[in-house]
Amino acid sequence: MVTADQVISMIQTDMPDAEVQVNDLTGGGDHLEVTVVSEAFAGRSLVQQHQLVYKAVQSAMSSEAIHALALKTYTPETWSKVSQSA
Repeated sequence: MVTADQVISMIQTDMPDAEVQVNDLTGGGDHLEVTVVSEAFAGRSLVQQHQLVYKAVQSAMSSEAIHALALKTYTPETWSKVSQSA
C-alpha cells in the first residue's frame, strides 16, 4: 500500500512542475487513479506521457504497493481547456 502523498512525491521527483491528483479507487491504497499536469508532456504522445509517469512510480508498481494505476495526463494548456469545459 502507498499513500497519495507518496505517489505525488514520486511523480514530482521526476517531474518537479507536475500538479498531481490521486484518487484511491478501492480504499485499499493499491488501485489508484492519478491525474498529472506537466509541461514535460508537451510534444509527447499519450503513450510517452504515461511512460514518464510509470517510470516515476516504477518502484511502487514493481513491489505491488500499487496494483492498478489509471492515468490521465495533460499539458498545462490542455488541462486548462479540459477543466474549463467540466
